[in-house]
Amino acid sequence: MSHRSVGAFLILLAGCVLPVAGHSGTLDQIKKSGEIRLGYRTDVPPLTFNDASGQPAGYAVELCRRIATGVKEHLKLSELKVTFVPLKTAERMDAIADNKADIECGATTITLSRQQKVDFTLMTFVTGGGLMSLAGSGIDAVASLSGKSVAVVSGTTAETALKDHLTKHLIDAKVVAVGTREEAMKQLQAKQVAAVASDQVVLIGQLMQAQDPKAFSIARELFSYEPYGFVVRRNDADFRLVANGALAQLYRSGQIKEVYDRWFGRAGVQPSPVLAAMYVLEALPE
Repeated sequence: MSHRSVGAFLILLAGCVLPVAGHSGTLDQIKKSGEIRLGYRTDVPPLTFNDASGQPAGYAVELCRRIATGVKEHLKLSELKVTFVPLKTAERMDAIADNKADIECGATTITLSRQQKVDFTLMTFVTGGGLMSLAGSGIDAVASLSGKSVAVVSGTTAETALKDHLTKHLIDAKVVAVGTREEAMKQLQAKQVAAVASDQVVLIGQLMQAQDPKAFSIARELFSYEPYGFVVRRNDADFRLVANGALAQLYRSGQIKEVYDRWFGRAGVQPSPVLAAMYVLEALPE
């Protein structure tokens, strides 16, 4: 091999090796900094939101706190600072991929396309796309939207699933894409749209926070399958394993029932058969 060929080979080898050598996994970062950064959404009760005092709260936030404890024990740290990083819907994937937070504790659906950018933990919740309308509107299924308008937050899986469902079932409804759930609710209350589409558990949360819950109605029909998981960085198996271990322990021990009841029990919403099955199936043994 000529000197020129050897030089080219070494440059190529360095290009292959250096990024790997310079890569720092999430657990290494946490151990060095003594801090874990939990990304969360501020507006998706009862899963993840800011409570009356402005503090992070909700079902997903509590699960992430358990994961933080699992990380602390795994790394054998005497102290671990837990920092919450508020994230908007549109930025949550990039925030994790770009290392602005270590895990996203939210209401994010696991999809194959999203796994081109990020990875997910074990499932944390199962729901489906649903509809909320004004009480007495008669909208009890997607078919009831024929000739009407429905608001949905742009860029969500609910938007894609709703459009697919309308096309597949030849339902002539106008989809109005909005930037936030607050905007969707404003349009519904102003009767600019006949319904709001979102994951049903998110709609339940909005109903729980409404000044007059009886003014709204949630359709029983679901038009999609939405399995939730927490977003973590891609190809970071060590951190994902610790997070999965904490979730599986919650499911195996039955503590997940206490967590669920704390956030959903007051609304009288019981786990669906699919969610109950998920807790059993994801209770992986050690």
